[in-house]
Amino acid sequence: METPVLPTPASHPLWQHQLGLLLESTGEGIFGIDLDGHCMFINRAGAQMLGHAQAEVLGRNMHELTHHSHPDGSHYADTDCPIFNAFRRGLPCRIDTEVFWRADGSAFAVEYSSHPIVDGAQVRGAVITFVDITERRRAARALQQAKDELGLRVDERTRELSDALAKLRELSAWLDKVREDERTRIAREVHDELGSLLVALKMDVNWIGKRLGEQQERSPAAAEDMRTLMRGKCQNMSGLIERAVDNVGRIITDLRPSILDHQGLWAALEWQAHEFVQSAELELAWHMEVQPGIELPEPAAIAVFRIFQEMLSNVGRHAKASRLDIRIEADASLLRIAVRDNGIGAPAHVFEAATAYGVLGMRERARHFGGRIEIESEPGAGSVFQLEMPL
Repeated sequence: METPVLPTPASHPLWQHQLGLLLESTGEGIFGIDLDGHCMFINRAGAQMLGHAQAEVLGRNMHELTHHSHPDGSHYADTDCPIFNAFRRGLPCRIDTEVFWRADGSAFAVEYSSHPIVDGAQVRGAVITFVDITERRRAARALQQAKDELGLRVDERTRELSDALAKLRELSAWLDKVREDERTRIAREVHDELGSLLVALKMDVNWIGKRLGEQQERSPAAAEDMRTLMRGKCQNMSGLIERAVDNVGRIITDLRPSILDHQGLWAALEWQAHEFVQSAELELAWHMEVQPGIELPEPAAIAVFRIFQEMLSNVGRHAKASRLDIRIEADASLLRIAVRDNGIGAPAHVFEAATAYGVLGMRERARHFGGRIEIESEPGAGSVFQLEMPL
């Protein structure tokens, strides 16, 4: 091993040898300077970091050699140098914001500490230890960049979640309004239709009861005439009862079609389509291709039926169409329902608006079962609503 260059003679050869081993064993750069800033000793690691041979550094002014400029290249006066202040003012320091300059004129980020060398009460110079922190700086910048990117992603995700939560709240409020509107409609139908029928039945029953109480006072001929009137009244009451039964059945069907329970989803979809085009006076092109034995669990079947109802409802409310093309296909892996109309259509952004609650409701129902809703529409070209759901 090459013997390190040491300060002028130590008091004991063994001490000098041990100090040389200590200086050469460390990976940090170490050098010492006298009161004029000239190098008295430097270890091999320090000389290599500076790009010099050890012998070339001895006796050189270390500030002029390696600390002469700031990172931006501007002049660094030795009167401002913390290394020199270590012995000029007796101020030890530890700095990690500066650079040292190599022999080839390049600079490297450095962390150094400077401590005065004191002999009794007299300062003789300073010893400086330094390390190249270029990789540490690069890692710190990379870490900071990663933190910044993570912060941006967190902020973006937070905004997305906030937007989604706001849409969810709006959708929930819309669903509550829809439910209340439906309750109001059913209550109105029960009150206006069933209520009026029951009132009429009650009046007829009271009339019959009153006439029956007067029968004994009538002559046989008058009693027979009254029985004829009561038979007519009973026939009228029978008609009212049939109307009440029909109204109850219709209200129940609106709430949940019995065909969905009795004949299954596919029959319910066909029934709903034909009911809709009949009431809306539309032409219907119907195509259904379902492999035998394909059945959906009840929750999924209800969701598909409600999505189909909303598709038809959208056509009825907005499309102003004259023709409807419905295609339903299902195999063991996928269900696809497409509802195409020849109506007025709309720009795509209309269906993505925050207030398009019907579309939001369909998407949420489909997403719950792993499906998705696709909508194609252009002004004047009609619309296509398509549901795809894995089975």
